[in-house]
Amino acid sequence: MDAIDALRRELGNAMSVEPAALEAMRSDRSGRISDAAPLALVNARTITDVQATLAVAREYNIPVVPRGAGTGLAGGAIGAGGTIVLSLAGMNRILEIAPDDELAVVEAGVINGDLNAALAPHGLWFAPDPASRAISSVGGNIATNAGGLLCAKYGVTREAVLGLTVVLADGTLLRTGRRTVKGVTGYDLNSLFVGSEGTLGVIVDATVRVVPIVDGDTVTIGAIFPDVESAAAASAAITASRLRPAVMELLDAVSLAAVEAYVGQEEMRATVGLTRGGSYLLVQFDSGPAESITARAVECIEASGGTATATVDRDAGDRLIAVRRTVHPALAAAGEVLIEDVAVPRSKLPEMFAAITQISRRYDVSIPTVAHAGDGNLHPNFVFTGDEPPERVWRAADDLFRTALRLGGTLTGEHGVGVLKRRWLRDELGDDSYRLQRQLKAVFDPAGILNPAAMFTPGDGFVL
Repeated sequence: MDAIDALRRELGNAMSVEPAALEAMRSDRSGRISDAAPLALVNARTITDVQATLAVAREYNIPVVPRGAGTGLAGGAIGAGGTIVLSLAGMNRILEIAPDDELAVVEAGVINGDLNAALAPHGLWFAPDPASRAISSVGGNIATNAGGLLCAKYGVTREAVLGLTVVLADGTLLRTGRRTVKGVTGYDLNSLFVGSEGTLGVIVDATVRVVPIVDGDTVTIGAIFPDVESAAAASAAITASRLRPAVMELLDAVSLAAVEAYVGQEEMRATVGLTRGGSYLLVQFDSGPAESITARAVECIEASGGTATATVDRDAGDRLIAVRRTVHPALAAAGEVLIEDVAVPRSKLPEMFAAITQISRRYDVSIPTVAHAGDGNLHPNFVFTGDEPPERVWRAADDLFRTALRLGGTLTGEHGVGVLKRRWLRDELGDDSYRLQRQLKAVFDPAGILNPAAMFTPGDGFVL
């Protein structure tokens, strides 16, 4: 009996080798495509399905790639030749909503937006707010420690995860964390799995913290600046003033021009005023004394050379936010896009934006950049034509990553390492930490079958 027969025996119609289904697993939203289709696809519906898949994988020494909704941007859930893709998309039940404890228990395949729709009647919401919230799964959000527009105030996914149920490589069902708000018993295995990209175990359900929907004035400010450095200086000033916006997003001139070309000049003028050649700062506060907060934020903006439009009207605020949410559709309409993800200390945002401008000129590559300015997380976008990024894009990316590290930053704020950034991982971690992390993976996955292509570079001289 071979591996396919064993999968079919254990999983029945939950296992597929249908060519179109396998072909769809070769890529995710990163644009990365594997060299060959995976061996098989398992559409898990239960924890037993997950355990059975790993049992067969261990027996036949076959790599397993856990996958959620396939919305990742670092190539961390791509099925390559000879692998089994283990999809959790079908494990999509909301198991419990506990309003009194402000928590929910969900299977890994639950869509972020669907969870919030279920929470809304209880006056609650799940704060992690990735741009893909309408299509990304909670399990995928956890596996990559996803962020989003609201992480300036509410943090990234890690802050919302109270507990996990994980199937380890040997089939053990491990429960980490707790249902309580506080708890420090033992090592924090819960946080270890958050952001581990399926390399340590397969997350099958999660107990997540939910928060009350804010009931009060929401102030939204859209500001135009003559250049991105002055916009970044304004965002740094707002942070330094101890204001805590729920949203603070920054668009450079290239990104803003792409949005204007996409939606039309008249619509942009009606929303944020004349934008030609300018950069855009979006700031939103969802609590506190509206007038005093607005005045202090506008003061920071005007001191840095910006012109602000402030509103408490929800529809007008939504239009200001839509400028930011339209960036990626606008760039995708102009060509292929490699969406990157670095973070620097917030005070270094002006310096990082200036460096991106220089890198763009140095390598003759368009790099429209947006940023979650509230936490220093930038998304440089490399726009190109063709199926694969040209070599100059990777040279520019290498320069950009090393610049972020030099400024005290990190290779990835929320997308994860995946396969796209694994070559730079040791540059950030250093040899000792890199070696220790590989050894840690070996504790959880001694045979190396869990998503082995993600994060760590094969054959780099380190022994597991």
